[in-house]
Amino acid sequence: MLDLKWIRENPDALDAALARRGAAPLSAAVLDLDKRHRVATTELQTLQSRRNDVSKQIGAVKGKGGDAAPLMAEVAQIKDRMTALEAEEKALGEDVRALLLTIPNVLSASVPEGKDETANVEVRKWGTPRTFNFTPKEHSDLGPALGLMDFDQAAVMSGARFVVLKGALARMERAIAQLMLDTHTGENGYTEVNPPLLVRDVALIGTGQLPKFGADLFQTTAGHYLIPTAEVSLTNLAAERILDGAQLPLRMTAFTPCFRSEAGAAGRDTKGMIRNHQFEKVELVSITAPEDSEAELERMTKCAEGILQKLELPYRVVALCAGDVGFGSNRTYDLEVWLPGQNSFREISSCSNTGDFQARRMNARFRAAGETKGTRFVHTLNGSGLAVGRTLIAVIENYQEQDGSIRVPAALKPYMGGLEVIAPGAKVL
Repeated sequence: MLDLKWIRENPDALDAALARRGAAPLSAAVLDLDKRHRVATTELQTLQSRRNDVSKQIGAVKGKGGDAAPLMAEVAQIKDRMTALEAEEKALGEDVRALLLTIPNVLSASVPEGKDETANVEVRKWGTPRTFNFTPKEHSDLGPALGLMDFDQAAVMSGARFVVLKGALARMERAIAQLMLDTHTGENGYTEVNPPLLVRDVALIGTGQLPKFGADLFQTTAGHYLIPTAEVSLTNLAAERILDGAQLPLRMTAFTPCFRSEAGAAGRDTKGMIRNHQFEKVELVSITAPEDSEAELERMTKCAEGILQKLELPYRVVALCAGDVGFGSNRTYDLEVWLPGQNSFREISSCSNTGDFQARRMNARFRAAGETKGTRFVHTLNGSGLAVGRTLIAVIENYQEQDGSIRVPAALKPYMGGLEVIAPGAKVL
């Protein structure tokens, strides 16, 4: 959420920031609603003061034996007006906040201009795509042929955009997640967290999924939501808190299932595991002081890259342009891994700095070391470190052999019980 005071003082800057994202101007609507709210607040305060004064006068008049009826009638009128005004002032305040919750973050000046993903800028590449002496297949062909990936039976029980993994592929997915967790906790300084998968709407409002992206969420009959990413749970560990600045940055990681309705992805990636309703992800979240967040974004991106390097998977880092940066972010890097079956790079991680945007929504603050008064909003960052299912896809496609078998990457062998090749003919249900 943006600072209302900043909008009052910089309405043109707000509209310019929205224009970079291809959005319509909103400063006039915000300022009009804010003005009406402040007028109501001022009138309410004036009436409160007048009621207090008149109440004192009533006491003085009665003490002298005078007629206080006119003054008492005025107090009654003030009370009636205040009752109506309190409701109006509360409603206007809620309307102001509701409007602010729909406004996206202001982009960093370093974000490239552009309307959509075609204007994203490649920052760097790592690795060289493997040269095959046969036509490489997609994971959605390789997995079923091994008898270890079942989309048909998943559809029987759950519908489209689900998968059943079996045997060595199920183990490999678990191995990938374990490699990620061991790396991020043992080498990168993140603390592992096992957070709730069900959250209330206030948590999703805090991280920016609500109200804008409600259609992408799964909601229970009890009013909870299934998390679309562990970013929600991890970032909300700072909600409504004043953190000790000496303990910043906080770095957390979690391996969780994630649930998305993919309402905005109709017709896209309907084949295979690229875009499922349920998937696993290792998430990275950092809570920092404002002056440290830009450096933390670079660090987080490098941590995510490190997993791809360990798995020897070619990838590139892309700086998202203004029209492609997410609602809550001020700057984002995407990691795109090479998929030979598709002959293209596909997103496997997004690492974003949200500045104080989420912190304002969830009232997450810190007090600098040595200070006893005053607080500031923290900065929050999040990134996939990595999407586990998409990493499995990348391993399957990059390590495939002509006979349909899958070589196990060296980094995963310690987690695979010595298995070196996933070959056709495994006995599974």
